[in-house]
Amino acid sequence: MKTLLILGGISGFLFVAIGAFGAHALQPRLESYGLKAQYETGVQYHMIHTVAILVIAILMRYFQASGLLYGAGWAMFIGIILFSGSLYAMGVTGIRPLGAITPIGGVAFLTGWALMVIAVIQEG
Repeated sequence: MKTLLILGGISGFLFVAIGAFGAHALQPRLESYGLKAQYETGVQYHMIHTVAILVIAILMRYFQASGLLYGAGWAMFIGIILFSGSLYAMGVTGIRPLGAITPIGGVAFLTGWALMVIAVIQEG
């Protein structure tokens, strides 16, 4: 639980910093590459899944299926790295093939959500 709370806190700090950096310092570059929307999508998914990690960490305190929840939290974190990270990298570099990594992050997000649902169902 503590590990996921720490990861969630670090991730929250990073999504605010990365979002602000993109909105201000990277704005001209993102617009010239035509990748502003992709970068913003990365920030949005980063934010949503940071909150999900924190919720999962809190649920671990109350649920017996904490192994599944721990896996869900890590899957979400890996999803942030792969999904949002690939969109950030694409926005900074303009290298569009980096977008091929994005769906792998999406699968990690789906895995995290599925593990969370399974944990809740098992709790009965």
